[in-house]
Amino acid sequence: QAHLVESGGGLVQTGDSLRLSCAASGLTLDNYAMGWYVQAPGKERELVAHISSGGNTYYADSVKGRFTISRDNAQNMLYLQMNSLKPEDTAVYYCAAGRSVGALIRGRGNYWGQGTQVTVSS
Repeated sequence: QAHLVESGGGLVQTGDSLRLSCAASGLTLDNYAMGWYVQAPGKERELVAHISSGGNTYYADSVKGRFTISRDNAQNMLYLQMNSLKPEDTAVYYCAAGRSVGALIRGRGNYWGQGTQVTVSS
């Protein structure tokens, strides 16, 4: 059975950095597009970064220049390096694997993690 497990969230201050990790088991990440979603209280889940199986990346305007998505297929890992964190980055962060970038954009990932909380204090 396939699983994605996020880690690395926590409570930080404005301007700090965090690195989120997403560990995959039971599936081979080489075959999937991967993405990071955020869901803040009272808001809909939003895709903020994705990376194709070929390594092409995309960032939402809200995180562009501050966040970096990367993948290590050999280790079956996905990462999100978050720098210059702001209070508005506070959310639960989810990783997802999808058969295509289009599927991730439509919110139709095949596999989802349970989420990790990121809280940025002002």
